[in-house]
Amino acid sequence: MAESALITSRSRLTPMLASVSGLVLLFFLAMWLRVIPLEPDPVLQGYLQVTTGLLAFVFAAVTLVRFQGTQDRISLILGAGFLLSGTILTASSLLFFQFQQETPVQIRWAPVSWWVSRIVLALLFVAALVVEHFLPRSRHPRREIAGALLAVLGSTYLITAALRRLPGEVSPHPGAVFPSPQQLLPAGIFLVALIWYRRRLELEDSAFDRTIYAAAWMNLGAQLAASQSQRLLDSPFVLAQALTVTSYAIALGGALLDNARLFEQVRHLAVSDPLTGLANYRRLLDVLEAETERTNRNGRPFAVLLLDLDGLKTINDTYGHLVGSHALNRLAHILRIHCRAIDTAARYGGDEFALVLPETLQEEAARVANRIRAVIAGDTEKPLLSASIGISIYNGHGERIEKLLSAADAQLYLEKSRRGKRQPATRNRRRAQKV
Repeated sequence: MAESALITSRSRLTPMLASVSGLVLLFFLAMWLRVIPLEPDPVLQGYLQVTTGLLAFVFAAVTLVRFQGTQDRISLILGAGFLLSGTILTASSLLFFQFQQETPVQIRWAPVSWWVSRIVLALLFVAALVVEHFLPRSRHPRREIAGALLAVLGSTYLITAALRRLPGEVSPHPGAVFPSPQQLLPAGIFLVALIWYRRRLELEDSAFDRTIYAAAWMNLGAQLAASQSQRLLDSPFVLAQALTVTSYAIALGGALLDNARLFEQVRHLAVSDPLTGLANYRRLLDVLEAETERTNRNGRPFAVLLLDLDGLKTINDTYGHLVGSHALNRLAHILRIHCRAIDTAARYGGDEFALVLPETLQEEAARVANRIRAVIAGDTEKPLLSASIGISIYNGHGERIEKLLSAADAQLYLEKSRRGKRQPATRNRRRAQKV
């Protein structure tokens, strides 16, 4: 027990130590870059700002879609934060593109706007974690999306107005250990968010959360690098810009991967039975329609097996409905692991199941049915199970799916009636043996 706890604590400390070591190395790298001369390239910086802004806009759109489906408020607030940050970065990129050699003063506002965008994103990061802690799920997602967009518009106007009163200098303390100490303010906020977000990762280990966590670390590193900037658009500032762009790209990639996973889950739930995990009736009809069309084209028949779990009502009355549901899952598990990859097992309804066997003749279908009966008979878990099975073959004569299923259903109930007649005789024989 103590050994496992020690292993768990080590597994948690290892990535943390690696991240801290990376930040320390990044800090000394930025400090070393201070002495490397770099000719300012306003156009390149402008394109970096535009790219970052576009990534932020796309990320905001993806997170709003995610919020609409999951009602996870952290997606909404982070989306609004990236949208606001992207708006500021895109607007400030005009300062780079309008830069002229004879009027170099305009560009001095660009690092200030970049700093403000970092502050906004860091604060909304912490705000998202606070709201997610107290109100994790939303009841009115559309209203909250509209409110977030209005808040972004209002905040953009206020921040733009406030920028005019901020000093334009990049480094108020050139040559110091931290030439731009104002960059440590968003770094500290990002650090608080990272410590808090670590707790969320223990509960929500998704691609979205992992990449957001990594992007926050990179933004923290970008602020440490920017704190070493002592001249306009020098090497540490360019490094900070590159880290910011990379962090936005990583966050966007994680959001896209997580949305793809969520969409796949929704698609799977739409065609699967919630109890057994097999295909549902809707999916069964789609498979039957596709198989009939294929048989009509190539002339290769396919088989349909209908299975009915015997005595489910008796199991429910004797053992309870939980045991009855487990009995259905036991039969579904047998169908799932003892069928080919091209076969489709579905819950037909209630205690009935269906199995579609592509390119299968009557003899092969009968062997599959006998194999299923043998596996069920070999299951010694109580209560013991048995199933009646009906077989129908589609040979490509334009028959309707309803007729195909009716033929298998008729054979199933014929077997069930024969079994019902044999059971009283078996019970009488056992009574006679006891006497």
